[in-house]
Amino acid sequence: MENGNHDIPENANEHCPGPQSEEAGKADACAGCPNQQICATAPTGPDPDMVTIAERMAAIKHKILVLSGKGGVGKSTFSAQLSFALAEMNYQVGLLDIDICGPSIPKMLGLEGQDIHQSNLGWSPVYVESNLGVMSIGFMLPHPDEAVIWRGPRKNGLIKQFLKDVDWGELDYLVVDAPPGTSDEHISIVQFLQATGIDGAIIVTTPQQVSLIDVRKEISFCKKVGIRVLGVVENMSGMWQSISDFRFVKSNETGDENDVTEWALSYIRSNAPELLSVIACSEVFDSSGGGAAKMCTEMGVPFLGKVPLDPHLCRAAEEGRSCFADKKCTVSAPALRQIIQKLISLGQQIFEG
Repeated sequence: MENGNHDIPENANEHCPGPQSEEAGKADACAGCPNQQICATAPTGPDPDMVTIAERMAAIKHKILVLSGKGGVGKSTFSAQLSFALAEMNYQVGLLDIDICGPSIPKMLGLEGQDIHQSNLGWSPVYVESNLGVMSIGFMLPHPDEAVIWRGPRKNGLIKQFLKDVDWGELDYLVVDAPPGTSDEHISIVQFLQATGIDGAIIVTTPQQVSLIDVRKEISFCKKVGIRVLGVVENMSGMWQSISDFRFVKSNETGDENDVTEWALSYIRSNAPELLSVIACSEVFDSSGGGAAKMCTEMGVPFLGKVPLDPHLCRAAEEGRSCFADKKCTVSAPALRQIIQKLISLGQQIFEG
């Protein structure tokens, strides 16, 4: 696979500032690099690729980053469903997956096994619908189990190539699904896009403190680099499931399980049929500390809302489907739709202005 970065040598140290930087050959990250002397004496100047990126991005009205402090909180699921929702509202939408080492967007959009095509205009996104295009390194891997073992400079080079070479055309929204944390990929996407205007970032978390600790760092990162936090979404906010969807078991002293679902549902139908339409709720993660809502108040950022842990949403994501078109997603789809409507209402001056 091509590196795609014509500036940073493949044998450069991690966190290489780039040979065009004023710090080239002088930064601490340059110590011991085989290119240090060349970079230190080479002429520096503006990166010509930034002009190309600016031209590409000029046709895109709004650019939204989707971030998380930790992995496994449902960030990519949210990115995918946000893109589905915007497309279903007749917006022109692009979804860019910059999680180089863990690209899950192709699966969540039902696009596994698809290839990228090139034309004289650049790389063509892979389309779910005529108004929803996707780009991911997942389309470039020879095998889905292939590991991407790249240092920072090479990852940054591919992100730059995505922005420079992908022919998105005119878009209303470009949703960028970033890896968890605050690493090279985040610095690169901000560096490459900031001059073209980033609307802001949506941060996804779960309710427990171990996730919120890292979300605070993510908010701090956004403030340091000048990215507006559009809001925080609390995902997996309790388990919500219809009684009729439950599986019932009995376990004995040895831990063996006996499935009694048929008996339990039959008993409910006979004795309390009204329970079959009841939604059962339980906490999965400890939210006694106030969850994301309290953290948002403390850090002065908007709280967008909660999305319950819904097995039907999980299944839709696994199968690459929109939860809004799935009549079984009766608890997650309304919650997500409310958050997306809140985003658009909240951001009339950002999104529509």
